[in-house]
Amino acid sequence: MKTIVERLTRFVQRVFKTTLDIFLEALKLSPNAQGYVSGSITELLLKNKMEKEYGFEVKRIREKWEGKKKHHGDFYFRRLAANKWYVLESKGVKSNSEKWHKLYNHDNLRSFLIAHADSFPSNKRYRDVAMQVDVWIEANLPKFKSDYLTPLYEYEEVKKYLRNKPKRDTEKSRAIDMLGGLSRDQISSLIAERLEYLMSKVKVLETHFVSGTSSSSERTQATPRKDEFHVVSVDIALRYPEHKFLFANPKQLESSGDDPNHLQQNYIMGFVFVGDDGTYALSLTDEWYENFMDVFESLDPDEAVDEKDMQIDNRYVITEED
Repeated sequence: MKTIVERLTRFVQRVFKTTLDIFLEALKLSPNAQGYVSGSITELLLKNKMEKEYGFEVKRIREKWEGKKKHHGDFYFRRLAANKWYVLESKGVKSNSEKWHKLYNHDNLRSFLIAHADSFPSNKRYRDVAMQVDVWIEANLPKFKSDYLTPLYEYEEVKKYLRNKPKRDTEKSRAIDMLGGLSRDQISSLIAERLEYLMSKVKVLETHFVSGTSSSSERTQATPRKDEFHVVSVDIALRYPEHKFLFANPKQLESSGDDPNHLQQNYIMGFVFVGDDGTYALSLTDEWYENFMDVFESLDPDEAVDEKDMQIDNRYVITEED
């Protein structure tokens, strides 16, 4: 029997017409390629989990279809021997959530944790959420009360501010003056340092639902409709030491403010907290579940897909010789 290295070498030779060394180097140099591979790994692990752990039958939905595409998720699934098929969508978490929300600054971090207190561990010793957050930051991220207390601003914001600098002396003007002589790379390095420190203790779990709009999809905005799939699965591997899946019923997620039939682009699912001993603990909002069955039991059988409308991907590419 061939070893996995022999099989991989043969695969690369046949499909990419090159050596394993060149293949690895090309993969390392292409973040886009890594993203595609990572997405495929997530989907394969999810399919295996659905079949082996929960005992469901799973079939892939074809991505491109001649004529109108009826189902926009990644997989059909059903209980073995059952006749009700449902649609599952597979996603990952937002990759730059902490930077996007500027949690490298104390005031932004504090406000963010207070705003999402529903998934922040409660400590009944303190009378309100703000005090709990302050105590937690002091205990777990003390540099935000000292070395990192002065706010940072991104390079473009610094340059724009300095071109129209107000005469009045403010906390922001003083902070930006300190950054004015730094290069883009130097400012990025300062921000990256703070983010690394922050994420050594807490990481944000946030969705990123972005979809195209077209008449065939019946979308009015660039996010999925709430009726496009029955279950959404989010792989939190970017914020967790392994591939771990969280599940939700899209009907239970808050609707977009622009169209009640659509999902929002981003939902804060909760946090990953890192203990002093390196252990990881999840703290989730009420809509997200670690156990798939908790979501499956919320599905309405009357909303199952019509089996005759299923667009199953039955294509196979043979890349290894028997």
